[in-house]
Amino acid sequence: MIRFITTVIAGIVLGGIVHLVSVLALPRIASQDAYARLAPLTRVNEVSQLPPTTPDNAPLPFLDPAFAVAVCRYDLSNGPIKLTVPVSQAYTAVSFYTRNEVAYYAINDRSAGRKVIELDLMTAEQHGNLPEDEDVTAADRLIIDSPTTTGLIVMKALASEPGMMPQARAALGSASCKPQPEPGAKS
Repeated sequence: MIRFITTVIAGIVLGGIVHLVSVLALPRIASQDAYARLAPLTRVNEVSQLPPTTPDNAPLPFLDPAFAVAVCRYDLSNGPIKLTVPVSQAYTAVSFYTRNEVAYYAINDRSAGRKVIELDLMTAEQHGNLPEDEDVTAADRLIIDSPTTTGLIVMKALASEPGMMPQARAALGSASCKPQPEPGAKS
C-alpha cells in the first residue's frame, strides 16, 4: 500500500513538473506568436491599422470587434521612439508588450488626462543617457522604459456603436510611432 501511494505521489509531482515546464516554455518556442503574426501586416517603428475583426479574419486572438486596433512593432536599437495617439470619442487604450508578449505598461485616455496620449519609449540605457539639465521636466514628459529593444505597442479605440467605427479608425489613423534622435544628441 505504501508503494502504491508513493508511486501515485511521484506521478503527481512528475506530472506537475512537466506541466509547469511546458506552460513556461511554450511562449518561447511557439513559432506563430503575436509578433510573428503581425510582421507581414506591419512595419517597424510605424503605426499600422489592423483590418476590421471578423470571426474568419482575426490577426490576433480575442480581439473585440467593437474596437479599432492599430499596432506599432518597435525596435529601439537605433534610438528611442515618440508615440502620439489622439484619443477617440469613447475610449482609447495603449498597451506595451515585449517581443515575448509580456505586458509591461498600459495607459488609457482617462489616466492620460489629455486629448492626445504622448510619450517617449526607450531602453533603460537610453533613459540613463538623457542629459540631466534638460529644459523639459519629468512632469511634462512621460518616459517609458522598455525591458527589451523590440516589442509591440497595441492601440485600441472603442466604437461605442457600429456607426462610430470610422471615427475610431480615424483617431488611430492619426497616431504616430516615430524614431527620435539618440538621447542627448542635438536635433
